[in-house]
Amino acid sequence: QVHLVQSGGGLAQAGGSLRLSCAASGHTSTDFTMSWWRQPPGKERDIVAAISWATGNTTYSDSVKGRFILSRDDAKTTLYLQMYNLKPEDTADYYCAVSRTGGDVPTESIYDFAHWGQGTPVRVAP
Repeated sequence: QVHLVQSGGGLAQAGGSLRLSCAASGHTSTDFTMSWWRQPPGKERDIVAAISWATGNTTYSDSVKGRFILSRDDAKTTLYLQMYNLKPEDTADYYCAVSRTGGDVPTESIYDFAHWGQGTPVRVAP
């Protein structure tokens, strides 16, 4: 059973930075997508960024491209989301997720993700 543990996040001022971490355990394959999602209050959960663990190929939503960066620690099976130049509209609960299957290109369909972290609040003050 895949288990995801998130850390990081919190409160930042606009223009500031935060980093999220997601440590995965229990996965027997290296062929999966690992991703970050966010859900603002009262809104749907949307993908922020994702990585094909097998190939390292990444994808970012247009709203964060150029401001958020994925990185990983293969030895720890940990994915990081470094967030720069934060904006109030980045305020949301952030979730990491691991897909059921893999591929060269990261999947972005929420229905492909079977394993979710516990969620981490990110609040950006104006």
